This record gives sequence, structure tokens and C-alpha cells, in this order.
Amino acid sequence: MERNKYLVIIIMIMFHVFVTAGVKADVGTATSYDPPYTPTKCNGNEAGQFPSGNLFISVSEGLWDNGAACGRRYRLKCLSGNRKPCKDGTIDVRVVDRCSKTPCPSTILLSNDAFSAISKTQTPKINIEYVQI
Repeated sequence: MERNKYLVIIIMIMFHVFVTAGVKADVGTATSYDPPYTPTKCNGNEAGQFPSGNLFISVSEGLWDNGAACGRRYRLKCLSGNRKPCKDGTIDVRVVDRCSKTPCPSTILLSNDAFSAISKTQTPKINIEYVQI
């Protein structure tokens, strides 16, 4: 009986490693950006492009992919920053625009609502982990 218990635990661990091995997150920086949020490079002035909760982002050239990034979804987690800004958990966001500043101040620019969802402070820049979902 004891041997079967250990076998089940080993199988569960192997399954977890197998399932999570293909998921690789990237690390970058995030800042917030202020309204007006339209027009966007993805859908101009269309109001329906913004997800509920206003959890949307503008991406830097490296993620823009010549416009193919429009509508992509990412899961973000705050990792660090000045004055311990991070809230626990993750948020899911949608790409609606490309960073219009040259150079872009961060990898990802979050709407004010998205930034507030993962940061306790209004620190200018945070370090994030992100993965496309």
C-alpha cells in the first residue's frame, strides 16, 4: 500500500513537470499610460476593442510584430520595483495598441486600470513576467 502511494505521487509530479515544461514566461518592464486611449493602432476609435475592466495594453516594437499583436492576450505578474509595488496574483490583458513613444519607456504599457490591478503604488516602472495566453 505504501509503495502505491509513492508511485502515485511520482506520477503526479512527472505529469506536472510535463504539463508545465512547455510554458515559458518572458520578463520585461511595465509602465502605465494615460487616456485618451483612442485612436489605437489596432482598431482606431472602436469602443468594443477594450475588454471589460479596462485591462488592456500597448506593446513595444519587440512585441508589436508588425501589427499581428492586435488582440493578443497576455497574463502578467508583477515581480518587483521601487517601494515593493507588487500585488499578489496575475491579470489577463489584451493588446490594443503599439507604443507611440520613441524609444518606448517599457516592454509593455498598461492602461491605468491594468497597472493598478498589479501594483500597489504609482511607481513609474515595474518588472513583470508575461506569457501569451
